Amino acid sequence: MEAPASLRYNGQSTGRLFVIARLLFVVLLAGSASAQNTIHYTATNANVKYLFATAEPVAHLKSGDILDTNTLDCFGNVLRKPGDTLSMVKGDNPLTGPFFVEGAEPGDTLAVKILELDVDGDTGVGAFAPGFGALNETNYTPMLHPPLPERIWYYHIDHAANTAMFKALDSDFSVKIPLHPFFGCIGVAPAEGEARSSVVPAEFGGNMDSPEASVGNTVYFPVNVKGGLFYIGDGHAAMGDGEIAGTAIEVPLKARVQLSVIKGRTIAWPQFENHDAIMTVGAYRPLDDALRIAFTELVHWIHKDYALSELDAYELLSKVAKIHLNEMVDPNYVVVASIEKKYLPPKKK
Repeated sequence: MEAPASLRYNGQSTGRLFVIARLLFVVLLAGSASAQNTIHYTATNANVKYLFATAEPVAHLKSGDILDTNTLDCFGNVLRKPGDTLSMVKGDNPLTGPFFVEGAEPGDTLAVKILELDVDGDTGVGAFAPGFGALNETNYTPMLHPPLPERIWYYHIDHAANTAMFKALDSDFSVKIPLHPFFGCIGVAPAEGEARSSVVPAEFGGNMDSPEASVGNTVYFPVNVKGGLFYIGDGHAAMGDGEIAGTAIEVPLKARVQLSVIKGRTIAWPQFENHDAIMTVGAYRPLDDALRIAFTELVHWIHKDYALSELDAYELLSKVAKIHLNEMVDPNYVVVASIEKKYLPPKKK
């Protein structure tokens, strides 16, 4: 029996609506995939770099793309067992990259949202070397006494328990340390064609040894050259404030980060942000100048984005700010200054 005309019309309309809905879903899905395209890259000892510099990019990304890659530890993954020595290490802090982000131009800001970080392996390494460390004689702090001898510690990584095991070399003491994976090195190419060692932190980021460079945080960098030229490396499983002996628990990492270009936003130094706080970096010597840089940048950020005058921001920070001494062993020391957003007015739109 033929259906009534009214029912035939409704059925045809429903069918058309279903087709349109499916087409819209496919279009939206394709747009979402395009907006979050994933670029895969594998770092090896054959393709890592040891400078933050203008160099041939290893991959190109569009703004909003996700980078899925790995990093080597600061020793190039060559220290694996007792008996290995630092003489085996080719160079400090091998870097994955650089990655060219399309549309990034000098004066823009590169936003790096850290989505996933996992320790890539079951062993971490800690070491100190003659002439390096906060409590050791160094090139910057020469002493007449002999430098401390080379020592290397190995840390078993328990992924299930999310811990690393410290074992003393001179006694039978051991203790578990919670894991907090982060990038020791993260940054972009410096300005003016400059090349900086992967050991150095400065305005471009670099070897900041900042536990803030971890999952859930976004890092902002000034774009100094076309494409930004983004580098990462020097994975850490955990680190104490100051990194005083010269190393964290050094590990290779597997990482997923999202790179986005912010047009028209110009910053002078790296910044961190999460849901709860904004944070600014100062990297210099002496330590008090590093602190001054971090706080001056934080005053500028609050004034620009939260509409407080610079003097009001200065006064507010004097009452509620926090500082974090990230490290005091590199050619420049690193301080992060922060303020919780609950103390700030609404962000300007």
